Amino acid sequence: MTFDQLLLLGAIIVPAAIGIIILVFFMNDHTRAKQLAWIAFSFPFIAGIFLFAGLDPYNDGYSYEILFDRMGLQALGITFHLGLNGVSAPLFAMAGIVGFSAGFAAIKSQADRISLYLGLLAFMQAGLMGLFASVDIFFYYLFHEFALIPTFIMIGLWGGRDRRSVALEITIYLTLGALISLGGLVALNVLVEAPKFDFPSLSEAILSDGLGVGTQKKIFALLLFGFGILVALFPFHTWAPRGYEAAPTSVSMLHAGVLKKFGLYGLVQLAIPLLPAGGISWGPFLLWLALCNILIVGAITISQSNLKSMIGNGSVMHMGYCFLGLGVCSSLGASATVMLMCAHGLSVSLMFLLANFIYKRSGSLEMDEIGGLAKQTPLLACFFAAATFATIGLPGFGNFWGEFAIFLSLGEYTDNYIILFLAAMGIILSAIFGLRAMSRIFFGAKTDELLVFEKKNSIHDLKPFEIIPTVVIIVPLLFIGLWPRGISEGIDTSVSSRFQSLENPKSNFGLPDCCPVDEVLVNGNKGVSTGNTSNKEKMEGGK
Repeated sequence: MTFDQLLLLGAIIVPAAIGIIILVFFMNDHTRAKQLAWIAFSFPFIAGIFLFAGLDPYNDGYSYEILFDRMGLQALGITFHLGLNGVSAPLFAMAGIVGFSAGFAAIKSQADRISLYLGLLAFMQAGLMGLFASVDIFFYYLFHEFALIPTFIMIGLWGGRDRRSVALEITIYLTLGALISLGGLVALNVLVEAPKFDFPSLSEAILSDGLGVGTQKKIFALLLFGFGILVALFPFHTWAPRGYEAAPTSVSMLHAGVLKKFGLYGLVQLAIPLLPAGGISWGPFLLWLALCNILIVGAITISQSNLKSMIGNGSVMHMGYCFLGLGVCSSLGASATVMLMCAHGLSVSLMFLLANFIYKRSGSLEMDEIGGLAKQTPLLACFFAAATFATIGLPGFGNFWGEFAIFLSLGEYTDNYIILFLAAMGIILSAIFGLRAMSRIFFGAKTDELLVFEKKNSIHDLKPFEIIPTVVIIVPLLFIGLWPRGISEGIDTSVSSRFQSLENPKSNFGLPDCCPVDEVLVNGNKGVSTGNTSNKEKMEGGK
């Protein structure tokens, strides 16, 4: 096994093993638990950056592959198969970066039962790293559940107001979404005769044997709605803002920043490239739901007075842009979505981290009870401004390139001009709630509530142990914003190879040779608009 492979495997095993050690041996030894936690969160951080930096951006396959095919499930085509490609590598690195900052904040927190807290958080980190490293679809799903279960427990134990009811609501929603998406994955495994249940094998099997359009539509619908619930697609989004508001800071960072990308990742790597006819059929519907995320949830975000609630709703709103990129069903839209996923994961986790710092200095998350903090916390104000600008999508930050490319993908097709115009309105909504939050918290006169708090507590700027996790997130945000090519080349290579069935005018869209796509999709679905002029032309051009 090479050094790179050891890093890939260790990024999963090290936090999982340390989580077990903490929970078994050091539940009452908080000092030793914190020392071990540094290793649990530092190893994936270093491994993620190292492996991303060493990835060949022009390799359209997987790198650093590890395969254990004797897991007792080989009869079902299930193997323990790890690897990174141009799509998973930046998300893997992002998970390590956010995990390090979240772990740093947790170690320095004053949480009760800190050993249990750190042990569960380490388990969550292991699941997140395994999710993006898995090539086998069974383990891709399993690692998601591995990361999800600690989320429920930690919200229930360390959450804020109404934590029990919120934990129950999240459990119901996310379990339902996971079961629906599992149904789609099982259907793929049953209907496609592939030697292994992994991304490459399924791709080869579908391209060689094909799946009927009706089958593709049904399986795609299961994956779309299952993943959509997990990613908070409108109207299945209501669990997310309440959950993030109630969750402890580190859990909010990891769930909103990383775990919520599970569904989008599945749509990019699995659903759209393997079920192109289903993607084109459901694409217009997905575009309008995504637009609801942007406009309706964006309007709700403006009305929020609680800072964490505003950040949570804003996160759900910006997921709409990711779904827009996927609804176009093009390689440009999918590549832009992956870039925005990485940037959004960094920016929203940074916002939750800074919200915690603001709470420590004001005793409140209600923006109407805070004001004038900039004079005493200039560095915190600067960091919050940077996070806000990134969220809005200003040039210089990674979010800008993701949203800009998504707009370009929408503009490729004249049918989408109205959606493009309405989606652009979301930038105005983001600017309103972001800049208003800055104004309320850092400028103007101090509120009476803050003056009362200040009499009992000193208000000071960020300390070194608070600056470090903040800078760790801001640096990659600026890296993507100032040099997007550093991440886009690998994404474009991988996405283009997987989206050939959508981009190739002579493609049969995964259908068997006996069922030409032009007859099935055009004649068999009269009156159904795909919302994608280019794909219609490709179908008609094959006659």
